[in-house]
Amino acid sequence: MAERLQKLIANAGYGSRRWAERLIEQGRISINNQEAKLGDKAVLTDKVTIDGRLIDLQRYAEEETKVLILNKQAGVICSNKDEEGRKSVFNFLPENTRWVMVGRLDLNTSGLLLFTNNGDLANKLMHPSSEIDREYAVRVLGKVENEHIKQLTSGLELDDGFAKFHRVTLGGGEGANRWYHVVVREGRKREVRRLWEALDFKVSRLIRTRFSDIRLPENLRANQSEYLKPKQVQALLKSVNLQS
Repeated sequence: MAERLQKLIANAGYGSRRWAERLIEQGRISINNQEAKLGDKAVLTDKVTIDGRLIDLQRYAEEETKVLILNKQAGVICSNKDEEGRKSVFNFLPENTRWVMVGRLDLNTSGLLLFTNNGDLANKLMHPSSEIDREYAVRVLGKVENEHIKQLTSGLELDDGFAKFHRVTLGGGEGANRWYHVVVREGRKREVRRLWEALDFKVSRLIRTRFSDIRLPENLRANQSEYLKPKQVQALLKSVNLQS
């Protein structure tokens, strides 16, 4: 059965649907020697190329969904390539699978990152309509009053639109630096930092501790990874209405 080209590319583990859509828009993907267009469908046996290179749409067609959790260290980038030669999260993943990253963390943010071999799952987990909780531990410099918390949870207008924390709780600390736990339901760039900065607070440390029901294991060291248990994978699939 023919399916959307970007879905087949994502399911084959080459990248997310959004990534594939961008390449289609840029004219970098072809189907059976014809330039692909958004909306095109294909089957697994079609000849599909990216930048002239033939890809295999069938390579993971029968593979069981895997999900990996990585404890990203601050200073490690989330891109595959870097002109400055910095370490990438992909340097710390098993090499036996084509991994798709579920969202990303900025350079100075550490903590939980998910990877999967199921491009469809990655796409649905990242899509704003899924409204999946992303929880962070954030250390803030400055005196935070109840009125500030009210503003952060009611919402603020940022450069790219309205944003808010769905929950803010005090996490401890002394003096000028205090820890808070915050929850957002989007994956917008630097959203947590920008919300605090909109009220003139400085974020001195930021750690993602939870994505959906998946928590960062306390014993998982920086830049180490581990596979989610089958029950956890099934729960993630079910949360976005996908079958195993």
